Amino acid sequence: MAAAATSSSSSSSRSPPAQQRPDNTAFTQQRLPAWQPLLSAGTVLPLFFCLGVAFVALGLGLHFSSATIRELELDYTGLGDSRCARCANLSLLADGSTCACELPFSLAEAFPAPVCLYYQLSNYYQNNRRYSVSRDDQQLSGLSWALRDPVEECKPYRYNATGVPIAPCGSVANSLFNDTFELYYVFSNGTKVKVPLDKRGISWWTDTNIKFRNPEPVDGILALAFNGTAKPPNWKVPVYKLGQGNNTGFVNEDFIVWMRTAALPTFRKLYSRIRLGNFSTGLPRGNYSLNITYNYPVLSFHGTKKVIFSTLSWMGGKNPFLGITFLVFGSLCIVTGFVMLAAHIKYQHLNEAD
Repeated sequence: MAAAATSSSSSSSRSPPAQQRPDNTAFTQQRLPAWQPLLSAGTVLPLFFCLGVAFVALGLGLHFSSATIRELELDYTGLGDSRCARCANLSLLADGSTCACELPFSLAEAFPAPVCLYYQLSNYYQNNRRYSVSRDDQQLSGLSWALRDPVEECKPYRYNATGVPIAPCGSVANSLFNDTFELYYVFSNGTKVKVPLDKRGISWWTDTNIKFRNPEPVDGILALAFNGTAKPPNWKVPVYKLGQGNNTGFVNEDFIVWMRTAALPTFRKLYSRIRLGNFSTGLPRGNYSLNITYNYPVLSFHGTKKVIFSTLSWMGGKNPFLGITFLVFGSLCIVTGFVMLAAHIKYQHLNEAD
């Protein structure tokens, strides 16, 4: 009797107090109804065939859509006897002027609007961790105190030689791409007309309207907000002189596009769109001349530079890899479905015997 009482007392002492017990609900007591699919040939095989057909159809659409996109690549690195060879090893001449070169080309067929102008760099590792973290996002969001106290990650471009804080700081901003392009259409009589390049809306909306902000202007003057800061060493002008109007400072779209680092060593970034004036319908066939202000050196790291003219489709720019991926995956689904169907037919009698 005493043993029974002891056992009962021990059991009650091990049970938790009432206030510590979970609620007596279907969710906490795991009494919710559950459904577990019964996989059979009748359900699995149609799923594989439907997925395969859907992915193949989507892959064909992506592939043919990508094939209709027209692209023209122009390499202006300056190797060999190219027109930009004399500028390849020069970023700034002794008298302070820049080096310029002209690159003529022709279009055998018209490029319908919208036409995008990209620049492409190769062997350029923006995904290097030390490089990609060398920036101050609080500074780029327009916080005044961050302008004068950059983060440690910005070293060695945190302060200049005299101890003045750099704005924008870091390696990413200091290496801003600064080649410029002017495009001309050349008539048969040799006269030229300038093709307007629209640089509005080339960056992500979230970057332009949320992530990047200028500091509050002082007395309506943006330059005064940057008093006490210095420009990055490789820049020719301070940040408040980038662009003009509402496209200056930290919200300059060329700057914003560059600050979104690329994942691969060969990448292209949008420079402008061709959609204004007499060229609102695209680029007609004929002869063109591209005037390049050559500022950005790439030979030191064995890189290359290209200008790319490209049309767009409903899927964006040219990307044959995406269509091929869908085709391969869809084909594998269909092949797997036929293999499983053959196995089901061959061993169906075993299942019936069981």
